[in-house]
Amino acid sequence: MGVTYYAMAVLQTENVIILALAILLLAVTTGYILAKLAIEPLKEHFEQLEQFSKETLHELNLPINTITTNTKMLRKNHKDEKSLKRLARIDMACDMLQKRYNELDYLIKRQIQKEIIEIFDLKGLIEQRVEVLQELYSSAKFVMDLETISLKMDKMGFSKVIDNLIDNAIKYSNPPAKVTLSLHGTQLRIRDEGRGMDEMTLFKIFDRYYQGDTATPGFGIGLGLVKDYCDRHKILLHVESRLDEGTIMILDFKRIVK
Repeated sequence: MGVTYYAMAVLQTENVIILALAILLLAVTTGYILAKLAIEPLKEHFEQLEQFSKETLHELNLPINTITTNTKMLRKNHKDEKSLKRLARIDMACDMLQKRYNELDYLIKRQIQKEIIEIFDLKGLIEQRVEVLQELYSSAKFVMDLETISLKMDKMGFSKVIDNLIDNAIKYSNPPAKVTLSLHGTQLRIRDEGRGMDEMTLFKIFDRYYQGDTATPGFGIGLGLVKDYCDRHKILLHVESRLDEGTIMILDFKRIVK
């Protein structure tokens, strides 16, 4: 109002359009300056937080590898049952740390750079991930019936999806766990013969930090990441489960396969 009064009374500006444009330009310029002043400290804070996260994540990898290496060496020299059980607990804790490291690593990389979209063979990727997980879970049995299918999406992210789903299938099964993976048409099915879930649990399993069984190691973020990935890449995710009869995780790619 002050600017309007000054323009009309002092400068005697009569062209309303010019006056309106001048006021708009002044408002935009003032808004830009104020926004820049407000955003700059916030931008600097996020950059520092991002750098801290990358450095912390990098430093975590060293103790994880150190623990893993030393437990392998100790296992060679300790054969009594009590020592082996203690080493097994250390291995389990280290495995949990490694999984959280992998998840954080993926999330940070996704924030820093865009997802790398590429074409890959899903059958080959599943076989590769099963081979890696078999080393972690030597007593688990994997049964695979896979057809060849090509997908175009973020391969690294989908590897995390496969790892999480297989890990859950083993974790919630009575040992020795048996996991069946079938890929036919556009559907991937990952089936376990574990404890299963009731209807109330099925409604909550994709909630971040939810754990149906607090006695089972984990932080309840794995399935949240799986759901987030599937939603972004238009993968239909469905769960079939019954108590004491196991669970089937179904991923359907019909929206993205041409």
